[in-house]
Amino acid sequence: MLSRVFCASTIGVDARLIEVEINMSGGVPKYFLVGLPDRAVSESKDRIDAALKNAGAFFPRGRITVNLAPADLPKEGSAFDLPIAVSLLAVSGQIETDKLERSLILGELALDGKLRPVKGVLPMTVEARNRGLDYVLLPEANGAEAAVVDGIDVISFESLQQVMEWFRDESGMEPISVDLKSLFNKNGQAEILDFEDVRGQENVKRALEVAAAGSHNLIMVGPPGSGKTMMARRLPTILPPLTLDEALETTKIHSVAGLVEPGKSLVTNRPFRSPHHTVSDVALVGGGSIPMPGEISMAHNGVLFLDELPEFKRSALEVMRQPLEDGTVSISRARMSVSYPCRIMLVASMNPSPTGDWYDPADENGATNIQMQRYLSKISGPLLDRIDLHIDVEKVSFDELSAKRKGESSDVIRRRVVEAREIQARRFMGMKGVYSNSQMNTKLARKICKIDEAGENMLKKAMNTLGLSARAYDRILKVSRTIADLDRSESIQSHHIAEAIQYRTLDREGWLG
Repeated sequence: MLSRVFCASTIGVDARLIEVEINMSGGVPKYFLVGLPDRAVSESKDRIDAALKNAGAFFPRGRITVNLAPADLPKEGSAFDLPIAVSLLAVSGQIETDKLERSLILGELALDGKLRPVKGVLPMTVEARNRGLDYVLLPEANGAEAAVVDGIDVISFESLQQVMEWFRDESGMEPISVDLKSLFNKNGQAEILDFEDVRGQENVKRALEVAAAGSHNLIMVGPPGSGKTMMARRLPTILPPLTLDEALETTKIHSVAGLVEPGKSLVTNRPFRSPHHTVSDVALVGGGSIPMPGEISMAHNGVLFLDELPEFKRSALEVMRQPLEDGTVSISRARMSVSYPCRIMLVASMNPSPTGDWYDPADENGATNIQMQRYLSKISGPLLDRIDLHIDVEKVSFDELSAKRKGESSDVIRRRVVEAREIQARRFMGMKGVYSNSQMNTKLARKICKIDEAGENMLKKAMNTLGLSARAYDRILKVSRTIADLDRSESIQSHHIAEAIQYRTLDREGWLG
């Protein structure tokens, strides 16, 4: 006898349909599992055996061959437990239904027959819909996540027994529905963090607003206690709300990584990832023997914050350079090649010297010039060139800290940012892969960012004085365009150029003293 059901496996942030075929014949009882299963899949037999017995069914006896097709694609994870169990029930005649070949089945089995959540449910559901299946059957904890996909019935279960009853038309289980509009009306992050709590630092808040308006990378340089981390954590509250497409993209990555909370449907707030400086190269950009997304991809459509940038391994920082330019991470292995999106805002912070204070060559107790050179050499010039804004952050005075007047709220700043982004959306309409000023390539930047003679002279003087690279020149043009957008100005004025130039602090000669 032969039975077939459908499961799925993730490849990058997408999924591929897997056929679970089971053939049972007479002879000495034997169980074969083929199709490149990993250790978790190979161990499924004992879990399935116990789950079937505790659900009131039995594990069939005979010569059983389980094939996971296509056979040349590695299979990993515990999502194959439930489809194998259902296929065993079908091949042994314990369930008879025409729904089998119209269903995608996912789930890990506990020994008592309960269903446990699995990773990658969202891209798997999208693939099932695209392949014309009618149903997705999965654990209750994954139901809300899968239900955001239109055009397919998502049904969640607590146990294997409920699945058996559904196939026998005895359960009365109905498809899950999710109200996407209500999900996007919630913004819990903004309720906790707000820029109105930040005292002083008006120049830094202005720079953060410019960065948010154009999706520019930035670095803050200042002594400990000046508020760098506090302001970085508030940056997502002034970014435009996620669109549905962005939310789906972001959720797919988090789903593959197993970071979607049980019962949650979508990632509706822009991600904020802040890895420790001891993070490995693979953990930062992704990879591994079985490729998984790294921190840079987890922050897709959000913010990646690297606190104390010089403390990160130089090798980890260098592997970020190309993904920052391309917006994707490509990982190649002998059996497969996968890509993860990583369109992010990179926000970094650092102390101005190894001792934490501003560098002063006359200070006998401060850092020496050699120590400063060693400290700063951990950050390469090409990486700094990819950071659009360099911001000096001074300590806040007592008078500013004790002032009762609150600053602008995140909501007020966000409205200006959203308006600037809308201007950019109209400007780049029809241009694939360009949504903000920071994403313009050199050719497009020279075409869009036209400056007058006064601005040209100012920029020429800055280039010669500061010794800026060609990439830094392009960055200044893009930031100038963003500042003009915030001013609702169609043309870039000389004062827009001047403000953009002042955000290249680390390019200045003599920055060390």
